[in-house]
Amino acid sequence: MSDSAERELLPTRLDSRSADFDASLGRLLDRAPEADPELNVRVAAIIADVRTRGDDALIEYSNRFDRRSIAAAAELEIGAAARAAAWRSLPADLRGALEAAAARIRAYAERQKLEDWEFADAHGNRLGQRVTPMDRVGLYVPGGKAAYPSSVLMNAIPAKVAGVAEVVMVVPAPGGELNPVVLGAAHLAGVDRVFTIGGAQAVAALAYGTASVPGVDKIVGPGNAYVAAAKRLVFGRVGIDSIAGPSEIVVVCDGATDPRWIAMDLFSQAEHDEDAQSILISPDAAFLERVLAAMQARLSELPRADIVRASISGRGALIAVRDLDEAIAVSNRIAPEHLELSVADPRALLAQVRHAGAVFLGRHTPESFGDYCAGPNHVLPTSRAARFSNPLGVYEFQKRSSLIECSVEGARVLAPIAGRIADAEGLQAHAASARDRS
Repeated sequence: MSDSAERELLPTRLDSRSADFDASLGRLLDRAPEADPELNVRVAAIIADVRTRGDDALIEYSNRFDRRSIAAAAELEIGAAARAAAWRSLPADLRGALEAAAARIRAYAERQKLEDWEFADAHGNRLGQRVTPMDRVGLYVPGGKAAYPSSVLMNAIPAKVAGVAEVVMVVPAPGGELNPVVLGAAHLAGVDRVFTIGGAQAVAALAYGTASVPGVDKIVGPGNAYVAAAKRLVFGRVGIDSIAGPSEIVVVCDGATDPRWIAMDLFSQAEHDEDAQSILISPDAAFLERVLAAMQARLSELPRADIVRASISGRGALIAVRDLDEAIAVSNRIAPEHLELSVADPRALLAQVRHAGAVFLGRHTPESFGDYCAGPNHVLPTSRAARFSNPLGVYEFQKRSSLIECSVEGARVLAPIAGRIADAEGLQAHAASARDRS
């Protein structure tokens, strides 16, 4: 193969008119990772070790995996003063951008808060819901040379808006390297404690607690395969947000948006990693070709061009459809993390959208706004989970308790109902407890 061919973008081409379209689309969407029993065994061993040895295990794993020289567990924590200093060290324009993003995220989150409610039935019984925040949550943030301050804001701010008393952040520091942007974002978002630990050992520490790291009620935030496996294994001991897969975007376009814009919108997800998926759907076949040409022309603009090329050629797709209605039908089958409706009248199509983590309406609403500063959360369901799951939000950090208060009359009405059903289930104590109030 020639060097030019190796460097060419080669997305999958599909056409809804083809007889094998359904099967081909199914293969494109089959992104289930191969089961790795050995990984689960290794992760389970790390979790068990942290449960047994606590801080000593954290020190050992940090020194081994992150190439550090930690002697005491106290060295793993980054205090409030250091986080504030990191914030002050950031360029003024970056601080301003982070503050603006944080304000928008907070304003959106404030509208998501669940509220208490009650009502009385005809017999004077009062029924309702009481909402309380979680006591403590853990936030996992990828570390090292990569900087994801947006993830800090998107995870920590909704927790704080929900009223969570303590947010504990863990972030690995390979070679002892700490990213000041991530630490500064933690300061801005009001994170209470920060520990420089990562991997399965960090998840275990958050789930079970050690002498230094407090145990939490829920763990949120993305991570590598070890982190994902650990979150699966500790679920039940603590809550988790989700098991995130590779990033993905679907763009539905009528053919009238600048092809260069669409090219970069597709690249915005492809640059995450080689397994990310970028799909363009359009009834205008010629437009698909113009976008492909724009992608090829703009690829050289990107420092992560090799990653983008691998993603687009390995998992990307250009899909020709009969019309925009069919485009939405195909998108619903994909159930993407991000859906851009880059069309003249996006709200006319919105009613047909049933499965998408976030929907971006119109030609001037790129997905990247959602990643950083629009306001809605960028932690979204992936791998078709938008069929049954939701974006991260304030409600993920609130708990609902049912309220039941019976009047004397109301108890007399409910007693025979409960008693008869309890009899049918063979639970005589239940039946007697109910009838005692009749």
